[in-house]
Amino acid sequence: MQVILLQRVPKLGQMGEVVNVKDGFARNYLLPQGKALRANEGNIKSFEAKKVVLETQNLETKKEAESVFTTLDGQNFVVIRSASDAGALYGSVTTRDAAEAATIGGFTVNRGQVVLDRPIKDLGLHTVSVVLHPEVIAKIVLNVARSVQEAELQASGKSIQALAAEAEAEAEFEIANLFDEMGAAQDGEDLTRD
Repeated sequence: MQVILLQRVPKLGQMGEVVNVKDGFARNYLLPQGKALRANEGNIKSFEAKKVVLETQNLETKKEAESVFTTLDGQNFVVIRSASDAGALYGSVTTRDAAEAATIGGFTVNRGQVVLDRPIKDLGLHTVSVVLHPEVIAKIVLNVARSVQEAELQASGKSIQALAAEAEAEAEFEIANLFDEMGAAQDGEDLTRD
């Protein structure tokens, strides 16, 4: 199906271009979202008449998006979740969770604007994209942790897995020292008995 794009669509084209897309993509996504019109003579003439207005609206929304971008880009947001000792989450962090974290942080972000490259299923710092406008994409960092204290540790550059490994190594060292002291004490007792 041929459609006229009413706005820039990534990997498809710019506003005003006539492109061929699969029927299902046009019917289920582009047309209902208002991103395109069917490319027939009436719609082409209608688009040409409205082109200046659409370009003006596009520039205004892009300017608004750029102003939000300056404050949102690079922000860190904490998401508290339950996880195993190995750092695997019981469930995953979704686009809704990212949008809620940004909203709590004082930004207006809806889940449709959040793009996850892959599901977030472990503790740590994860970079997520927020599409403010088809041409303006901000990057935020989600700090996924089990508690606020863990989030602070992760933010300082320490991973939870590394801290757990350090704690385990320290505990093993203390146990080894305890056994060495007990062995030395027993050796000392044996010498006095002779």
